[in-house]
Order: sequence, then structure tokens, then C-alpha cells
Amino acid sequence: MTSPQPTPAPRTTAPERGDGAIALLVIASCQLMVVLDITIVNIALPHIQTSLGFTTANLSWVVSAYTLTFGGLLLLGGRSGDILGRRRVFICGVLLFIVASLLGGLAQNSGQLLAARALQGVGAAIASPTALALISTTFREGPERSRAFGVFAAVSAGGGAIGLLAGGVLVEWLGWRWVFFVNVPIGVLIVLATPRWIRESERYPGRFDLAGALTATAGMVLLVYGFIRAAQDGWRDGLTIASFVAAVLILSVFVVVERRSAQPITPLDMFADRNRTGTYAMMLNLAAAMFGMFFFLTLFVQNVLDFTPLEAGLAFLPVSATIALSAGTTSQLLPVYGPKPFMVTGALLTTGGLAWLAQIDVHSTYLGSILGPMLVFSAGMGMEFISLTLTALSHVPDHESGAASGLLSTHQQVGGSLGLSILVTVFGTASTAEARQQVPRFLAGADPGERRLFERTGRLPPPLADAILTAGVSAAFAVAAVFTAIAAVIALLVIQARPSDLARLKGGTEPSQSP
Repeated sequence: MTSPQPTPAPRTTAPERGDGAIALLVIASCQLMVVLDITIVNIALPHIQTSLGFTTANLSWVVSAYTLTFGGLLLLGGRSGDILGRRRVFICGVLLFIVASLLGGLAQNSGQLLAARALQGVGAAIASPTALALISTTFREGPERSRAFGVFAAVSAGGGAIGLLAGGVLVEWLGWRWVFFVNVPIGVLIVLATPRWIRESERYPGRFDLAGALTATAGMVLLVYGFIRAAQDGWRDGLTIASFVAAVLILSVFVVVERRSAQPITPLDMFADRNRTGTYAMMLNLAAAMFGMFFFLTLFVQNVLDFTPLEAGLAFLPVSATIALSAGTTSQLLPVYGPKPFMVTGALLTTGGLAWLAQIDVHSTYLGSILGPMLVFSAGMGMEFISLTLTALSHVPDHESGAASGLLSTHQQVGGSLGLSILVTVFGTASTAEARQQVPRFLAGADPGERRLFERTGRLPPPLADAILTAGVSAAFAVAAVFTAIAAVIALLVIQARPSDLARLKGGTEPSQSP
């Protein structure tokens, strides 16, 4: 495999300190906009259903349409920046996201909204990995880049909680359409600021690996769709199985194509680095746990604790604050200790937090049973995201940093989809088992009116219904703790502490883009 020769960018001077702060604000704002859009819509779903006439079965596709195109196109989006110029591709991705957000807010029926959500995912898949790669070409290796990655990691991990809060505020005060419209002014500011404050990266021209792009995109879309389908219709569903089989076959073809390509869309030699491969595996497991934590904890606080959408959003605010504090502190200590100690400690903290959350019951309160484990989990995630990001992009040639960013983001999205589908299955199994115990008890003591109501609606009174939901949520948290425990084992046994990593973190070299 030959390395393409770079085409110099028009502007090559490293940013001044003030310029770098504004550049980081632009990059982090884009990532926040992309990440919170995964959760901001969740709060608005009941209002969207009423307004646009979604069926209950189809409503979940308002979230899934975004996840499907976002996760499926990340590899292509990351590699496009390497070849065409990252700033240019970044702006195109944000512009596409703006247009899709505007169309989503203006949607008059379910089909228009789903198309807009899918288009949002395409824009996000172009902008997000390119934003991560831009940090490598904007900030010098060492403490400066570590701080930038710390901010990016805090936004990536905490954006979901901010999305829940933002969704609650917008829906309660302005209406559901503003969960889409809010992206338009933010995106316009990002597009206007980018040419002024972010320099273009060197371009590495060459032909696009068309066969690799097609097989990667098709394989990843089918894989993510399989996980989404499994969460909705079960693992034994015919279309679920067919999606997984087709994904495995197409991704196998993708590997063969990449081995033979002179300029692959995903250089397979990236997996030859032990630490990078371990990082990808850890991200897969941690994202699986994090997506599940947000999903099931939102269910619990709104259905069992009876929080309003705004109260539910405020309940998650400490998550974002703790992640930001943890990531910022970790970025300062990484040059001293290296990433491995924080990978291990972070995974153990997230495991402890989830195991603690698994102890909830119908008598649990927010302050007594939710806030503590949530803070422990968040502290661990703050350590993890910055350590994983730095390790995944360490020792990566400049012309492959976009592809490396795309791979890391892909593992995060696929891990989230995989984890949620598994945890939904666990939730359903545990809830069904609890219902089998609760229904006979209810029928034995119910009066005729209560019996008739149950036969007509199939719903138990709130105390019993809460017990069924809580049993499922508790089981889901217990399995999520297994995911993070696996990440801890990988951090202990696979990740190596390297003197060269410490030297890079202390700023021994210049930026990957030549000054």
C-alpha cells in the first residue's frame, strides 16, 4: 500500500493560543450538535406522534433513521476528509445537517420527517469524524492537543445528557419543532466561523476506493439496521437474522477489497497496533453501556419517579458536569501517568456505578438511589473518552487520521446500537418474568371493576406496573455492568503502557500537519 503525497493546504501556520481556543469552540460545538441530536428528539417523541400521526410501531424510527445513516456512513465520512480536505468536508457535513434540520422542523407528515432524520444522519457522519481529525491538524501534539481532546471527549460523552435537558426545555416552552430548528442558527455560526478560525488540512489526493466505500457503507447500514430491528422485533425475527447474515457477508467482502486496494478507505494495518485495537474493543463495550444507561434511566425517572420532561433533563445535568470535570482533570494528568491507568480506573468506576444502579427498586428516590451511582459512572466515562480518543489516534499517519477517527466513531455508534438491542431484550425478559408473578397476585385481590379494566387495557395499576418496569431496568443495568467489566479486562490485559506515548503527551513532537 503506497502513501499518497500531500497537497499543501493554503494556510499552514499553527494557530495562536486565542485562535486555538476559538477553533476548539467551533469543533466542539459541531460535535455537541451532532451528539445531542441522538437524544434531544427522545423527549419530543410523544408530541411528534400526536402532531404527525405516527403509529406506535413506527415512532421509534424517528430515532433509528438518524442512527442508521449516522453509523453506516462514518467510515466514508472520515476518509473523505483525508482525500478532499478536512475543513472543506467538515463545512459540507455541517451544511447538510443544517438543511436536514430545517426540513425536519418543517415536516408535515411522518415520511417527510423520517427522510429529514436520515439526511441529518448523513450530515453527522460527514461532520463528526472530520471534526475529530481536525483536532490533530489544529493543535500541537502534547498538552495542548490533550486539552483539546479532553473538551471533545467531554462533549461526546456528555452531549446525550445535555440533549435530554435541551429537549425538555424546547418542547415545554417552544414546541417539538424547535428540537430541529435549534440546529439551524448554531450550524450557520459554525459554517461562518470555520474558514476564519480553522486551517485547512493537507489533502492526500487519489482515487476513492469505490468498492470499499460501497461495501463498507452497505455492510455497516445492514449491521446497524439488524441491531435496531432486534431491539424492536427480537433476535429471532426473520428480517433481523437476514440483516446480520447479509452484513457479515458484505463486510467480509469489504475486508478482501481493502486488503487488495492501494488506497483503502479503511487501512487494515490500523488494527495491527495492539493498543488501538484494544481501544476500539473498549469503545464498543463502553458505548453499549452508556447508550443503555441513558435510555433506561430516562424510562425510570419519567415513569416511576413521575418526572416531567424538563425535570428529567435537569436530572441528567450532573452527568454532563461530572464528565466535563473528569475529562478536564484527566487531560492534565495524562502526560504524567499515560492513558492506561485512566482506562482501567474509568472502566472500574463505570462498572461500579452500573452495579449500584442495578439495585434500584420501586421505593428508590433520585437523591437516594440515582444521583450517587450516576456521578460515579460519569466520572469513569470522562476518564475513558479522552484516554480512548488519544490512544486511537496515536501513531496514526496524518493522511490516515480521518479514517482512524471514523473507525473510533463507528465503534461508538455500533456499540451503542448493539448494547441497546441486547439490553432491550434483557429488559423484556426480566419484565415478563416479573409480570408473571404480579398478574396472578393482582387478579386474586382485584374487585370486578379492576378486573374488567385490566381485561380491556392489559395494564396493571401504577404500583404493580412500576414494579414490572423496575425489574426490567434493574436487569438491564446489571448486564450493562458486564459490558464495562469486559472493557476493564481489556484495559488490564491488552493495553500497554508505552514510553513513546508519554513522550508524545508531554509535547515532544510538532503537529502531524507540517507547519
